[in-house]
Amino acid sequence: MSLHPFQLPGSYRKERELLVREGIETWQAVASLAGEHLRRLASTSPGSEARLLRLRGQAQLVVALDLAPAEAALLLHAGIADASALAEANPEDLRRQVGRLQRRLIGSAVTPPSLATLRSWILKARASTGRSRN
Repeated sequence: MSLHPFQLPGSYRKERELLVREGIETWQAVASLAGEHLRRLASTSPGSEARLLRLRGQAQLVVALDLAPAEAALLLHAGIADASALAEANPEDLRRQVGRLQRRLIGSAVTPPSLATLRSWILKARASTGRSRN
């Protein structure tokens, strides 16, 4: 169970309002939303389906691996869509991929996750998906 507060960036204001109006106010609740439910929500509000799907993917990483929401978002934007993809990742390749993305998005002022941190995320993903270390 994730203890991370359900906070979204200001750019997700419409999606946040929509989810709260539906009584969805935790990462667990967002992670468990079915695709059909997301499509219905998107069709009745200004929130976009693609953004809601992205939020669900982020929420699934937060819940499954106990990552901070910002860490999960970084992985998603780097092309790691779920725990299975992370479990298959090579730590060195992931570091390059995440570092490149982070520099492009926010510059070099913020240090990318260390190799040790990335390895710990990969090990969590492997444990959650039942994959071996090899």
